[in-house]
Amino acid sequence: MELTDCGIPGSQFARLVDNEFRTAGKYAVEFSGASLASGVYFCRMEAGKFAGTKRMVLIK
Repeated sequence: MELTDCGIPGSQFARLVDNEFRTAGKYAVEFSGASLASGVYFCRMEAGKFAGTKRMVLIK
């Protein structure tokens, strides 16, 4: 499984999980946007054949 965060232009600024194998279940990953400006960011998860993208809004 891989979990990355990207900005609007598509530049990757954080890799939260890097190709780790995990058994089925619920997991939590902490992310701090302290060094980022307010705006819209995207979180992409890839696991096997699945790939999904979620939008995040950071408001300071």
